[in-house]
Amino acid sequence: MISSSNLSITWLKPDIETEHWEFFNHPAKQEWYRSHAITWEQIVCSFELGSLIPYPRGASIGEIPVALSYHCYDDYQTFLARAKRGYRINYSRMENDLQSAGFLELKAPIILCSGGEGLLFSGYRRLCLGWNYGMVPYVWQVQLG
Repeated sequence: MISSSNLSITWLKPDIETEHWEFFNHPAKQEWYRSHAITWEQIVCSFELGSLIPYPRGASIGEIPVALSYHCYDDYQTFLARAKRGYRINYSRMENDLQSAGFLELKAPIILCSGGEGLLFSGYRRLCLGWNYGMVPYVWQVQLG
């Protein structure tokens, strides 16, 4: 027998202006920006041309490898489940809300693509929520350059 769930998430187009910190302050992402010569202005200008696409659990979307997606459950354990309480608490709230209401509307995680490579720009906790509940989350994929 197969068990199924009635839990669901509606993925919405995110607002790039709320993700400013990810570009200017996230230390793990700076090398990717430099190696692809990405500027904030490029991201903002290309953002509206992005699209919602499904992102099944994995290290890539189609043929595009996605850096910092931490798709394995062991990665989730390392980067989220055992993270400091402040980082983990938002995930716990989303999880409780999903279980309580049965559905959520969330802004989609953002993946930037350039030179045949991708970067999970924002939304790791939201991505994990979908993956951990057996869903295929949608991401806002932005092609740069």
